[in-house]
Amino acid sequence: MSDTPHHTRLPPALYVVATPIGNLGDITLRALDTLKRVERVAAEDTRVSGQLLAHFGISRPLVSIREHNEREAADRVIAWIAAGEAVAYVSDAGTPAVSDPGARLVAAVRAAGHAVVPVPGVSAVTAALSAAGVEAGDWLFHGFLPPKSGARRAQLQALAALPCALVFYEAPHRIEEALADMAATLDPKRAVTLARELTKKFESIVTLPLAEAPAWLAADPNHARGEFVVVVHPPLAAATASDAEALRVLGILASELPPPLAAKLAAKITGWTKAELYQMTLAHK
Repeated sequence: MSDTPHHTRLPPALYVVATPIGNLGDITLRALDTLKRVERVAAEDTRVSGQLLAHFGISRPLVSIREHNEREAADRVIAWIAAGEAVAYVSDAGTPAVSDPGARLVAAVRAAGHAVVPVPGVSAVTAALSAAGVEAGDWLFHGFLPPKSGARRAQLQALAALPCALVFYEAPHRIEEALADMAATLDPKRAVTLARELTKKFESIVTLPLAEAPAWLAADPNHARGEFVVVVHPPLAAATASDAEALRVLGILASELPPPLAAKLAAKITGWTKAELYQMTLAHK
């Protein structure tokens, strides 16, 4: 795919462009068109973004905007836009300004009175949720937890009572400690989906009770490699006397059928949601 400088210029603005998190085939046609038509590209890491542009045959001036220089670099971007240029911003992977640099740049450009145009695409959050099977529509994206255990547990305790799924990013060197703190702080019967290396060659997605997550991680050194999206499913509904029949039906079905099918049939019989019953089967398998 060759660069085509004669394309119609884009209106002056900051274009926030989502890029692939692994598989280059996930880039959108609009993202490619935008990157071809801007005057320059601001990037979290010019080496990473330079390889992406080169792969698609796009040649544009690159400028580095990282977390440590974001405020100062924003002044340059604002000056370029004020001079009539269209500027794209890309992070190393995924959607900029979502647990990545870019938020300060976006805010500064908006405060200066210029347009900010999102060019949506790949996001690790939505990719993980789409494969997690969380039926309830409510979820909270928290991003990265604090690196130290005490602060991490304090934040988890503050989130524990929320009646929704919790979505976190985690790095490979902290995933073991993070899962241990989650299992100790949240209800260990809650299901958790560990989505590792999404869209990449060694992608793996597993759902299991939170109590079992540390052991699963320790079972194979490869399980801890790569970047993680951790989806903690919503809390289980508290069982009451009126729920006894639903649990009895689930127990019978789960003893004979795979958990997804047992939960599906039990939901039709009892009126509970499939998500609640599926978590029950995982917790008591």
